[in-house]
Amino acid sequence: MLARCISAESRKLCHSMILPACLLIPVIPAIMGTFNYLQNQEILESEWYSLWTQSTLFYACFFYAPLIGLYCSYLWRLEHRHNNWNMIMTAPVPVSCLFFAKLAVILAITLLTQLWMGTLYLICGKLVGLPGFCPPEIILWLLRGILGAVPICSLQLLLSMKIRSFSVPIGIALIGSVTGMLIINKDMGLVWPYSLMLLGMNSNKTEDSLAGGFLPFLISAVLFSIIFCFISVRLMKHQDIRS
Repeated sequence: MLARCISAESRKLCHSMILPACLLIPVIPAIMGTFNYLQNQEILESEWYSLWTQSTLFYACFFYAPLIGLYCSYLWRLEHRHNNWNMIMTAPVPVSCLFFAKLAVILAITLLTQLWMGTLYLICGKLVGLPGFCPPEIILWLLRGILGAVPICSLQLLLSMKIRSFSVPIGIALIGSVTGMLIINKDMGLVWPYSLMLLGMNSNKTEDSLAGGFLPFLISAVLFSIIFCFISVRLMKHQDIRS
């Protein structure tokens, strides 16, 4: 049943603008980060690491979470139209399958976005003349950024389910990620879900901010994800959400 629901959710994206957005929007922070790096090479002397700090300064802080919010808003858009919410709630499908199917599709698109951002980072690095290949830590940070995005995906699905507006959840994601950047500076990143993605990607840092502290990061990401998924499924089971 879950596999069929995932297939149905995936079909929604086949002829949508989500996949082009997934490919085109990350180009913006990649260009901005590369330009910033070129303008400050006299103080950015760590080559690949310095380029990473500038790329993630824009991508992780201002684009990553809103992109996830965009994906989630789109997947709930159809259900919020006309009487479609009533139709899915009366369908012979467990509501948990409906929610986790959407979550699986969002995670797949997020993974694609992250891999594409990594590719853009490599391309930009070679265009500015950086030697060799990027440090292996960068690949680890990209993967950790996916793990840190799981609670954001869960939360944004919850917000998009409850809020009929297409743009409001995206705005919340932007505010959340900017707030997360401020919270990280106070060493409280593990208590704010939007900070986990920034911590995972080692945003705007050359030294690993999670060195020796991956387990608390993992526990926080898992707990937030479980909490948001539990709330979402419970609301779908016991609360009539108007659409």
